[in-house]
Amino acid sequence: MVVIELKKGKFKPAYLGQLNFYLSALDKKERKNGENPSIGILLCREANKGVVELAIRDYSKPLGVATYRTADELPENYQVLAPIMEEISKLLDKALTEEDGVEME
Repeated sequence: MVVIELKKGKFKPAYLGQLNFYLSALDKKERKNGENPSIGILLCREANKGVVELAIRDYSKPLGVATYRTADELPENYQVLAPIMEEISKLLDKALTEEDGVEME
């Protein structure tokens, strides 16, 4: 299982504690015997590599930190993918809605 947490600001070391908590809860409540430990991915708007490396250093759970860009910040040659990504998002929402019987907005 994978936990992906999206933060709209700059990386803060405290975010790793929160993500670590989510991973512990998920592993305790949902993980089945024989399954690998859950993986945590923290996506932040910006991050200082040195700060991230120092903050993540003593965590034993599998987790990582990465930065992201919004579609309007993509280099021009990648912006052609934005409509495709939007359509994939709609298809996933539809599939989840049908699976759960719940409408997504």
